[in-house]
Amino acid sequence: MSFTTSSKLPAIYGGRPAFSQRFPFIRPSLPALSDVVNDYEVAYRSGLLTNSNLVARLESAVCERLRVKYCVAVSSCTSGLMMVLRGLGLTGEVIVPSFTFFATGHAIRWNGLTPVFADCDPNTWTVTAADIERKITSRTSAILAVHLYGNPCDHEAIGNLAKRHGLKLVFDAAHAFGSQRRGAPVGSFGDAEVFSLSPTKLLVAGEGGLVTTNDAKLAGAIRSMRNYGDLGAYNPDWVGLNARMSEFNAALAIAGLPLMEEKIKRRNFVANTYTEMLSGLPGVRFQSVDQRDVHTFKDYSIHVTPASFGMTRDALATALLAENIETKKYFYPPLHKQDLYKQFCDPRRDDLTQTEYVTEGVLSLPIYESLSDETVQTVASAIKNLVEFEPDQSRSEILGRPSRVSAI
Repeated sequence: MSFTTSSKLPAIYGGRPAFSQRFPFIRPSLPALSDVVNDYEVAYRSGLLTNSNLVARLESAVCERLRVKYCVAVSSCTSGLMMVLRGLGLTGEVIVPSFTFFATGHAIRWNGLTPVFADCDPNTWTVTAADIERKITSRTSAILAVHLYGNPCDHEAIGNLAKRHGLKLVFDAAHAFGSQRRGAPVGSFGDAEVFSLSPTKLLVAGEGGLVTTNDAKLAGAIRSMRNYGDLGAYNPDWVGLNARMSEFNAALAIAGLPLMEEKIKRRNFVANTYTEMLSGLPGVRFQSVDQRDVHTFKDYSIHVTPASFGMTRDALATALLAENIETKKYFYPPLHKQDLYKQFCDPRRDDLTQTEYVTEGVLSLPIYESLSDETVQTVASAIKNLVEFEPDQSRSEILGRPSRVSAI
């Protein structure tokens, strides 16, 4: 990756970009191909290419790592969530944070269930037990919480709430393989947790997901459902899916398991570098992480308050793209603002003030293991330069920004 000479004049105003060429927003760090092929070769030669010995090895390794009784490898996190909700026999309403990727909501709707949106904590950005409790009705059957970006939920409080009200509790742990809550690995909380192994995650299988649970009956149901609902008798127990994991996907994930600690360590270093360099800027906030927990930082996001920052989140994204820095708005708009889900939002009941505030200002910066220290520092410096630069009148119109104290 090549850099240009630092300039006080941002590229959006005609200066030289911070980077001479655009670099990927995300790039998966993969194990050595030889390690993957060595494991996969036996499956390839045997012709057993799906849901066989390597899948079983992956499931066993995950059980040991996450201290959970059962792991079922599936085709994706989304299919895993769909099957878990079906396997729990849910009806009526499922409470879910609005601040999440839309696949979380899709799993609810695929099962004919009604999503009820919960607000997020303004600091951790994860769903809170207090707001969940306000949304419980006689029709509520479950809570589907999310470890957002890999920041663990307060599963203790949410779990106690679920028990008091007799509700099922599922965690969308798509971002959280490797996360820990008070020393306990994410994976054994609630009735089930579901992980993603897609290329944007730390543990990569190409495509794939994992369902972890301590419930033998639920694990059996998922094993049946991932194979069209049939456990081998050609007489299906469930209306299932083809949601099996291939042996190659399992081989890739198995080879990636030993890399996890270094990946988490590196991402935390990158996140800390961003935070340290940007923490003095007006109008910039960060996701709060309890020091007793482990955050995977699948994504690293800042929050921009225009009135004090001097420009909107969207204007910042535009200015950074001119510097050849890609960003994402993970996850905007929130579920309750999306066309598919607006119908389920009741303004009289669903106070989502914090979710709207956070998602309207959230901007995700590049974070992955192979990003060099220099790249991370240059990204942060580009943001600082944009805030500190005072455009003249002719340039201020580019971002609609007459001065730092005027918001757009």
